[in-house]
Amino acid sequence: MSSMQPDGISRASGPIDVVVVGAGMFTRDVILPSLYHLQRCGEVGAISIAATSAARLGPLAAAAELAESFPGQGFVAFPDPASGARDADAYLRALDSLAPHHLVFVAVPDHLHYRIIVDALQRDQHVYSVKPLVQRHEHGRRIGELAAERGLFVGIDYHKRFDRRSLIARRQYRRGDFGVFAYGEARMFEPRFYRHSNFQNWFTCDNSDPFTYVGCHYVDLVHFITGLRPVLVSAAGATGSFPNGNVGYLWAHGRVHWENGAILSVSAGLGYPDDGAGSNDQGMTLYCEGDGRSGLIDHDDQHRGVEYAYAAATGPGGSRFNFVNPDFFRLAPRDGAGADPIGYGFESMAAGVRTALALRGLPLDERRARLQAIDRRGLIATPFNSAVNEHVVEAARRSLAAAGAPARIRYDGPAAVSSG
Repeated sequence: MSSMQPDGISRASGPIDVVVVGAGMFTRDVILPSLYHLQRCGEVGAISIAATSAARLGPLAAAAELAESFPGQGFVAFPDPASGARDADAYLRALDSLAPHHLVFVAVPDHLHYRIIVDALQRDQHVYSVKPLVQRHEHGRRIGELAAERGLFVGIDYHKRFDRRSLIARRQYRRGDFGVFAYGEARMFEPRFYRHSNFQNWFTCDNSDPFTYVGCHYVDLVHFITGLRPVLVSAAGATGSFPNGNVGYLWAHGRVHWENGAILSVSAGLGYPDDGAGSNDQGMTLYCEGDGRSGLIDHDDQHRGVEYAYAAATGPGGSRFNFVNPDFFRLAPRDGAGADPIGYGFESMAAGVRTALALRGLPLDERRARLQAIDRRGLIATPFNSAVNEHVVEAARRSLAAAGAPARIRYDGPAAVSSG
């Protein structure tokens, strides 16, 4: 069991049933194969997936790679794919199908998280959400308080925390090996083809932007490694039109000031060339001040030492030559039928499942004690130990709306975001 996994897992109550809300790319590529594997291992029971459109569920159920990797496995769909229906309340019927103290994965657009998470918690379900948790600190605080009151686990999939390089950097930074973080640069550019996906229906200026959507990974990582808190954020975005005519921020830049005076610059966008070798571009460099020396943490997440050139017309990354990341999420041959998921993306999914599973059957006081220990340990992201992310998202959204004017995060008294 790795350092990121919860202790004391008990299967006395049997496997945990899971409802996934959302049927997009991340569900197809990471969440569902992870759950299928954990189901095969006896940790997950029934799997249900809810979406607003039945048309999204049919292709997911029929995905060839999933059928090949997890033969004979499947999920219950809300609504029925054969119905062709659109049903905004399908997720509520899926939640109502769960007995208390099972698990809900939330994998929908950012601005929809809060209502779905609250609906799950009010039905006494544990929750694991894609990042960012919510876009306002107050919403994150309410989620944390509701979960604590009911003894429920809420985790956020900041999966870069599970990358071994991040864990090593955290340990060595916190024992003083690098000195003190002073300046950093990070980038995350997702493929241009995202513009042709469901993103064009929701990734509009009033709902999200690249800095808060993907740049938040590196803001979280700086806090995870250093323990420092952000105090000032400014963000600017460049808008453009999606194929359906909707206007969104296609490029964005954020500058985050930290409580010790350090600065992190984050560039992000939906424009990495589809024919590029990526299939995205991402990485982070942190410079640190030591005693008469400088320290450096440099994570090149674009190129991890694996290059493939495919004889086929295009490879899995969309181009014939790929820089391959074998560490995030891959399906690898197993000793038996199908394939096994490997990488820190899977480990993040498994940690969410196993944390909820470890709480099954425990009395309220013991669940609360275990959840407080998880918060203190600070490895798995929760509404309490990663609240700085909601501060930064709220501050960045405020700054974007004010043409880049800075927004300040205050911690003296009740934490709050204000202009200037």
